[in-house]
Order: sequence, then structure tokens, then C-alpha cells
Amino acid sequence: MENILGLVALACGIIVGLGAIGASIGIAIMGGKFLESSARQPELMNELQTKMFILAGLIDAAFLIGVAIALLFAFANPFVLR
Repeated sequence: MENILGLVALACGIIVGLGAIGASIGIAIMGGKFLESSARQPELMNELQTKMFILAGLIDAAFLIGVAIALLFAFANPFVLR
């Protein structure tokens, strides 16, 4: 029983950690490309900014889905037999 709970806690940490790293890298790359493209074509800055914020929300939503799954495993653990 303790072994299962320990492995589930480790899995939750990995899910949240890798999700945070992936979201951070994705938003950083996207922000850099936004700055690069707005410097090349300043007249498209408003359209690019709108698309950038939509994509940032989608990237962050994927991370939050991973956090929700980790919380599901942490509090309503389906792997523990009762």
C-alpha cells in the first residue's frame, strides 16, 4: 500500500514538473518568435499579439490539464484497492 502511494506521489511530481517545463519552454519560444516577427513587420503587431495570447492560453491550458490529472491521482487515487 505504501509503495503504491509513494509511486503515485512520484508520478504526480513528474507530471507537474515536466508539464511546467514544457509550458515554459513553449511560451518562451513563442514569445521570442513574436518579438522577432513584430520587429520585421510592425504593421502586423496587433494581429500577431492576438494570436500569441490565444496560443499562450492553449499552452497553459495543457499544463493545467496535467495538474488536474495529478491532483486526481493524489486525492482520488484509482490505484488503491479499498
